[in-house]
Amino acid sequence: MQTSFPPEALADPAMQSSEQVIRKCVHCGFCTATCPTYVLLGDELDSPRGRIYLMKDMLENQRVPSPEVVKHVDRCLSCLSCMTTCPSGVNYMHLADHARTYINDNYKRPAGDRFIRGLLAAVLPYQSRFRWSLILAPIAKPMRPLFRMIPALKPLAAMLDLAPADVRAPASLQSTAVPGAKGRVALLQGCAEPVLRPEFREATVRLLNRCGHDVVFAAGEGCCGALVHHMGREDDAIAAARRNVDAWTALIEDRGLDGIIVTASGCGTMIKDYGFLLRNDLDYAEKAARVSALTMDASEYLARIDLPVAETSGIVVAYHPACSLQHGQKVTETPKRLLTLAGYTVRTPAEAHLCCGSAGTYNILQPEIADTLGKRKAGNIDNLDADVIATGNIGCATQIARFSGIPVVHTVELLDWATGGPRPAALNNLSRSKKL
Repeated sequence: MQTSFPPEALADPAMQSSEQVIRKCVHCGFCTATCPTYVLLGDELDSPRGRIYLMKDMLENQRVPSPEVVKHVDRCLSCLSCMTTCPSGVNYMHLADHARTYINDNYKRPAGDRFIRGLLAAVLPYQSRFRWSLILAPIAKPMRPLFRMIPALKPLAAMLDLAPADVRAPASLQSTAVPGAKGRVALLQGCAEPVLRPEFREATVRLLNRCGHDVVFAAGEGCCGALVHHMGREDDAIAAARRNVDAWTALIEDRGLDGIIVTASGCGTMIKDYGFLLRNDLDYAEKAARVSALTMDASEYLARIDLPVAETSGIVVAYHPACSLQHGQKVTETPKRLLTLAGYTVRTPAEAHLCCGSAGTYNILQPEIADTLGKRKAGNIDNLDADVIATGNIGCATQIARFSGIPVVHTVELLDWATGGPRPAALNNLSRSKKL
């Protein structure tokens, strides 16, 4: 695509990067077939190609973002399915992230939208605040019908819909050492996942220890920054990245790390991009690149080490590939292969490339589209006649569980169970004839 960015605009490294991304687009339209919002809405402006035109015009001409442009950019899930199908290698992720930052800095959203986004940024990235918000959610749940009647407050109703009925006590995350350790890894503590499903990390620690690997947690580490990054709050995302890079660098320089393991694929995609995010930061560029290179999804690391012998019987797993894992990190076959080697029968649903509608805060900020995608995803999974759904991302697990009656667990939970760990709590009602 031809561009005509003024030289003064290209003095900005972010604008220069976006210009290079735009120039790679050849208008082929392959992306439209795999874009969830285009599939649902049929509007060219809700396709990657259409959004690239909108973002190009906005950035190239330094326009104040219009409500129409903001609407279509906001509707993007950042599922990155377009990047999988693009034959030209367009890095849509970096372009969309820059456009969101530009919008955040140059567009005054309506007061209700600003309030919701500020609330999300102030609560979700912090474990304690998020946990207390869920504990207090039942008090506000009777207000959902009223919130749905007021457009600006619909996201509040969506937040309450997503709140679980029970909130478990926070798990005690402590570094663990095993005799004669074969390796040493840091495990991301995260923000939302330990509150919603603490059993995900508990299973990961057990499995890694059983495989002979020390698991450590970095002091001072916090949210990866993805939640605020995708809302265009770039300064907050950079601050989060720097904090985490410092925390993991201390571990690397102390006794070394074989990997930084992530159990939420949305976080993994973000951390693997720290090298790009901090590329122009003289104090952090090298350290951030090192952290990104060490970061692995839990399934990637488990595929590199020797797992205990496993044997299962009669359990059918519907594997849901999270967009951030299959499109963002290009990890596609590894989780399925691990589950198969553990003895499970693995099935993949139709339209596996399409997003479930979770996408970070998307199912809060765009609840109608998110619900449609969630129901579509659950319907395809339910057609598999599986006993359990496995995925590698907390957002997907939460979203799919709303629309499917099949229990949803993390891939690592099933691998832990198959190799000597406890039955996942979500499977307590699984038929006794289907057991390890």
